[in-house]
Amino acid sequence: MGVDYSQKIPNNVDLSGDKALQRALEHWQPGFLDWWRDMGPDGAQGYDVYLRTAVSVEPSGWAHFDYLRMPDYRWGIFLAPQVRAREIHFGEHKGSPAWQDVPGEHRANLRRIIVTQGDTEPASVEQQRHLGKTAPSLYDLRNLFQVNVEEGRHLWAMVYLLHRYFGRDGREEAGALLERRSGDADKPRILGAFNEPTPDWLAYFMFTYFTDRDGKFQLCALAESGFDPLARTTRFMLTEEAHHMFVGESGVSRVIQRTCEVMRERRLEDPVDVRAQGVIDLPTIQRYLNFHYSVTIDLFGADQSSNAATFYSAGLKGRFEETKRTDDHVLKGATYPILAVDDGRFVMRDAPMLNALNEVLRDDFIKDSLQGIARWNKVIEKQGLAFRLQAPHKAFNRRIGTLAGLHVTPEGQIVDERTWQAGAREWLPSDDDRAFVASLMGPVKDVGKFASWIAPPARGINNQPADFEYVRFN
Repeated sequence: MGVDYSQKIPNNVDLSGDKALQRALEHWQPGFLDWWRDMGPDGAQGYDVYLRTAVSVEPSGWAHFDYLRMPDYRWGIFLAPQVRAREIHFGEHKGSPAWQDVPGEHRANLRRIIVTQGDTEPASVEQQRHLGKTAPSLYDLRNLFQVNVEEGRHLWAMVYLLHRYFGRDGREEAGALLERRSGDADKPRILGAFNEPTPDWLAYFMFTYFTDRDGKFQLCALAESGFDPLARTTRFMLTEEAHHMFVGESGVSRVIQRTCEVMRERRLEDPVDVRAQGVIDLPTIQRYLNFHYSVTIDLFGADQSSNAATFYSAGLKGRFEETKRTDDHVLKGATYPILAVDDGRFVMRDAPMLNALNEVLRDDFIKDSLQGIARWNKVIEKQGLAFRLQAPHKAFNRRIGTLAGLHVTPEGQIVDERTWQAGAREWLPSDDDRAFVASLMGPVKDVGKFASWIAPPARGINNQPADFEYVRFN
């Protein structure tokens, strides 16, 4: 299924066949471009960037690479191919044909799901807009811009659904997506993690590893939706999302590799001595990991949620890899163990699985995240160092759900507020940590050169070498 680039808005949904919808989206487009100029990558609109653009939604050969200025990127609307005679696989409508239009009784909930997902896309661009000024290489700068333009395209994906299926309410919600701002006191983004600053490249790599991984699991759950246009939209978004998580995992890995090389070559252990060599010490990397991991697992919501039960039973949002699971996909009477506190100690208690679906998805995310942390530890191990990174306890630094408000160490010990305040500096990035990392952030614009605190990648993008001219500054 090819993408029609002859139209003002590239698409594979026959947009020209619905003139009213086409006019509405073309009316929204200038506002999007204004938002991009105001809140997109700061000072980079004139750069020629080696970017990929979707030319198809088929698994093979879907992307074309070439130099583009980001304001000229062709943001468009792409749905994965329709699965013939697709059925709903879960909930009370299990076995029924997937919906091609919005069922009236589920209209409000579907709109809420789409708006919440859509709000994350521009938010991450806003969080990252200043990072281009301190990129550690042209390779990394190009990857940042690729993630940014694709988050913009994912915004278009959700806006299309709002315009196409939700009438005036949808158009108003699409407009509001351009009005909220990450971290704004009056009009913040909907989810807390998307109002946190991303002030440096270590934070950015952690964000794209953990928070974009949350995006993967949310999109996978939505790709199971009985509302077929949403399922098809998110299936193609997942194709693009894979690169975003690669940027995060490989970025952190390269930071670790460079630190370990310096520690081994110069026989250093003390973090103060390591920092003096212009690299990021491993305890600081652990504290950044603790922060981004804990903030991200809050994105899955409360551990027991009637909304999650409603979305599942209605067939709106499934589980990760729903069709691979061997239960009845209805879950009435099923239970799931969740973490609870009894007399100051953690215990596991069974809860109705329908109400615990946020926790099911969170646990799937945790399992997937741990695999990447294990790969980072392999980098440390190969350098002969004893230090190991680890994920903090699930209850650490939580702000949402029954675990919110507890003071829990990374090892999972419940402590009083005084002990927490005394230990927080060792568990979470301090102002001094962030100031040190910020002191290393300086732009590297020479082709093939990399900042002293990060190792070069093992390979380049699209079979290009690492010393390719990924960005031309003109």
